[in-house]
Amino acid sequence: MTIRLFARRTAVTAGVVVSLVLGAATIRAASDWTAASAPLEKPVSVQELADALAVEQARSVDLAARLQGVGAQTAALDVALGAAAGQVITDKATADDLQKRLKAAQKKLKALNRQLAQAAARLRAAPAAPAAAPRPAATPAREVEDDD
Repeated sequence: MTIRLFARRTAVTAGVVVSLVLGAATIRAASDWTAASAPLEKPVSVQELADALAVEQARSVDLAARLQGVGAQTAALDVALGAAAGQVITDKATADDLQKRLKAAQKKLKALNRQLAQAAARLRAAPAAPAAAPRPAATPAREVEDDD
């Protein structure tokens, strides 16, 4: 029994050693695979960060200036829009007034056309009147002298 015990212990020890070697090989393969799929980059230096910060600050100042310009343009457009709205209101009132005046003038024109048609009808219906006798010449008026 001692040989069998020794053989069993040797087999178990060999199995454990093989398992440890395979485990270490698996871990090594996994680390190589991870390193290959995500290569390390060199860290950014302080100077590079400072330069990038300066660029972004300059961009921020430029954008702020542009934003102020847009704000000024918006204010100018708002004033212009207000003036245009006021002009539209004035133009509408003027157009309404002109529309009323046009309707009144058209009404007046219809009335005058009706009167003209009635007068023309009366002229056609009236018998021709004899020629009127000449009027006597007017006597010369005396001039009044002004005493200034």
